[in-house]
Amino acid sequence: MKQIKKRATGERFAVKILKKAKMSIADKETLEREIFILRQIDHPNIVRLIDTYEDEKHFCLVLELMLGGELFDKILATAQFSEHDARNCTVALIDAIRYCHGLGIVHRDIKPENLLLLSDELGLSYLKVGDFGLAR
Repeated sequence: MKQIKKRATGERFAVKILKKAKMSIADKETLEREIFILRQIDHPNIVRLIDTYEDEKHFCLVLELMLGGELFDKILATAQFSEHDARNCTVALIDAIRYCHGLGIVHRDIKPENLLLLSDELGLSYLKVGDFGLAR
């Protein structure tokens, strides 16, 4: 992932750049399915797909920038993961899963590495589910 900035507004995003030469046909199908699924989703606890771009050599996914990193890393870095923090994360996660299931979407890869934090300063209540590569 790389960080980019929209010149007109200064707004920052994450961009996932994938080289077509390194992708199998199955990889391309998986990516197309992930993009299709992410375009259907609009939820505050799910990482938002902003746009996609493609050229002869690359696929690019522009995503919401998650400056807080992975929940897994945050848990390891903190001395204590409080009950309040666990509750906030659980509420956000269950709400995101409920929303997806309501659309007929199953993530299939929920794990701490795929739970991202919007910002370091905002705390664990701003958790978002990412990586819909295995979703159906």
